[in-house]
Amino acid sequence: MNRNVIETIMGAVVLIIAVAFLVFAYSSANTGAVEGYQVTAKFNNVGDLKRGSDVRVSGIKVGTVVDTNLDPQTFLALVHLSIGDNVKLPTDTAARILSDGLLGGTYLALEPGAEDKMLGPGGQITVTQDAVNIADLLGRFVFGGVQKQGGEKPATDGGTGTTPPAQ
Repeated sequence: MNRNVIETIMGAVVLIIAVAFLVFAYSSANTGAVEGYQVTAKFNNVGDLKRGSDVRVSGIKVGTVVDTNLDPQTFLALVHLSIGDNVKLPTDTAARILSDGLLGGTYLALEPGAEDKMLGPGGQITVTQDAVNIADLLGRFVFGGVQKQGGEKPATDGGTGTTPPAQ
């Protein structure tokens, strides 16, 4: 009977420590949505970009992806962003979808331009670069699916890279 009480107390202590760890991890992580003004950007392919993904400038989180949906007229992916009020973006800002690594998530990187005029609420980022599918690139590399551009002919002179003149 005494052993059951000790096991119960130890189980309760473990649960309390686990809950405390989860509360600490959630409060110290920068996972909250950024409140501010909203802008949009259109992409051909957003890859794994999701609602809640980071929006970064120079690697610093300045916003959050609020929503992604399909534009029914152009069939492009429309991404709605919330940018912090303390960040003013020029109208020629570029947006790129990048990956944190092979196993990491995706985020939207903003590269501010040099214009004097700033994007306001409801503005649109017009310069965009689509997400790169890393798994597809690796597959092409491993299985030799990469083809030369421009219809180049293979070298016929023993591997020097030049084609001998016709005789």
